[in-house]
Amino acid sequence: MDESGVFQVNIVTPDGQVYSQQSRRLVARATDGDLGILANHLPIIATLQIAEVRSLCAENENREDAIAVNGGYLEFKDNVATIIADSAELSRDIDLRRARYAKERAEKRIEKAKQTHDVDDRRRGEVALARAINRIRVSEHH
Repeated sequence: MDESGVFQVNIVTPDGQVYSQQSRRLVARATDGDLGILANHLPIIATLQIAEVRSLCAENENREDAIAVNGGYLEFKDNVATIIADSAELSRDIDLRRARYAKERAEKRIEKAKQTHDVDDRRRGEVALARAINRIRVSEHH
């Protein structure tokens, strides 16, 4: 058992590792509610929503990293938190102009799908909109 209150956080996407830091606290939004993880937490596997993940850095308790995570899974065991996501971006890496443009495109797609009664395209638009809004919110933490 680690008495230091520190654990490892890794965020991985199909494109590779996005984040790897020692942390004192991790906050993520699972499909059934928010999760707060501290060192020595019981093992857990959870499905994540499209939402912000926050990690309190071990070496600087005044720094909390914000990461836009677009769904995926979180596993915590042996003081290692691993998030496997379709995509993830640190707040400092988000292109806010591009995120706002993606939001506009998604809103137009949803509106068009409503008019044509295309349920599948509407759902795709809603997911794209949620991702864009998440990226915009997380970018505000930089």
